[in-house]
Amino acid sequence: MNITLRQLKVFETVAQRLSFTQAAKELFLTQPAVSMQVKQLEEQLGVPLFEQLGKRVFLTKAGQEVYDYSRAINQQLAEMETVLNRLKGVTGGKLNISVASTANYFIPTLLAVFNRRYSNIEISLDVTNRETLLQHLSKNTADLVIMGQPPTELDVEAGAFMDNPLVIVAPPDHPLATQKHIPLKWLQDEVFLVREQGSGTRIAMERFFNEKGIHIKTGMEVGSNEAIKQSVQAGLGFGLLSRDTLEQELSLKRLAILDVAEFPIMRHWYVVHRRGKRLPPVAQAFKKFVLQEAGNLLRSGRANKEQQNKKGGLRRPEQK
Repeated sequence: MNITLRQLKVFETVAQRLSFTQAAKELFLTQPAVSMQVKQLEEQLGVPLFEQLGKRVFLTKAGQEVYDYSRAINQQLAEMETVLNRLKGVTGGKLNISVASTANYFIPTLLAVFNRRYSNIEISLDVTNRETLLQHLSKNTADLVIMGQPPTELDVEAGAFMDNPLVIVAPPDHPLATQKHIPLKWLQDEVFLVREQGSGTRIAMERFFNEKGIHIKTGMEVGSNEAIKQSVQAGLGFGLLSRDTLEQELSLKRLAILDVAEFPIMRHWYVVHRRGKRLPPVAQAFKKFVLQEAGNLLRSGRANKEQQNKKGGLRRPEQK
């Protein structure tokens, strides 16, 4: 056999996406170029690697075997690059990080500070849902993952770096918005908007209310935090959200956090990777930065904004 690493890379991308079109976009190639690489690989191996049924592409049995070997080869090459980069120190390299959609409210701040320290690095950021984060961890396709609850079904290393309080939000004009120490049982009369199945926030909400023996009514299933906030503002129900996502809505008084007994649900943010993974120097540096500095950096930034908002509020009457 005379196969090339390029052919394996192209094949692996097609196998991951099960789409020649998507693979071409990801690799910045034309679709005919991708098809040609796969065809040449099939000719070298003497077996078909894909089959097309209707408009869908599937791996053949041989294709699945080649995919497994291809992943192992590319991971070995990545580990070799990691070892060599470690010997050279953090003077460049690429940080491949995947974060939960909720973390996108603060992760740009952390990346901006980190990038100022290591200006020669390249950052690849994937903001996605919990299911995709778990796939990244399972397939070892991201250096680091930022998420709210590390998986118990995978062998991972996880370090907590900041509190992640979950709060109940309602429209500011809702009767409960002005109440203090709201009993949990009162929530049984309200409708809750929920994230998709498998969402970390939804899992935490369902676990909490089940443990307390509270049966809540669920309304729409909503696919993003922004959609939940908009729906709550429209009066379609209550929402359970990370307090880190609410800065703008609270300052503009578009939403209100309810003062509910036993709330907030206190969780944490974690930086996670597969146990035993050889992190590139840039990923090691970012992990250290997050664990040692992220919490204080974000808390101080939040405190400064709150202070500025207060000062701004005092000046507004004078500007009229």
